Amino acid sequence: MSTISTSIFASTHFLCSTNSSSSSRFSLLPSSCPSSFSRYPSCFHHLCHFRRKTLTVVFSKSSEAEEELSSVEDEWLKRLPDKKKPLYSHSLPCIEAWLRDIGFYQTKDDRAVWLIEQPEWHAQLSLDITDLYIRYLKSGPGNLEKDVERRFSYALSREDIENAILGGP
Repeated sequence: MSTISTSIFASTHFLCSTNSSSSSRFSLLPSSCPSSFSRYPSCFHHLCHFRRKTLTVVFSKSSEAEEELSSVEDEWLKRLPDKKKPLYSHSLPCIEAWLRDIGFYQTKDDRAVWLIEQPEWHAQLSLDITDLYIRYLKSGPGNLEKDVERRFSYALSREDIENAILGGP
């Protein structure tokens, strides 16, 4: 069974007040109206507040939806630039498809953090703004005395980064 989660954000309205001389005025403002902020600076609720609703859909392995997701993933793998090209020339969906292809899976807490579990080691990969970080975890199999972290520039080729990462600690 596979689980697909999606978040639905619902915009809310806020009741704000402004004081003009001796009278108090109230107004119902949509949260999507940024120009209202300057007119109503004393709002007692944040203007950018969203309520989050989570929808969880469960599919079996043979479902058409999972096959469609797989085909979308395959499309991004087909769009990968040459492995000799620097990683900065890859789109984010291509990088994500590549990471899945070499055995990583994305964490639920942080979309920029990926994990891999090899028989000899476990690692956590982080996609930072300027660099890619890989941390080999001492809690995984192997004889690491402490976590080992390496940093790779996005200017390196995908092939070099893949070889360095999968080479292990």
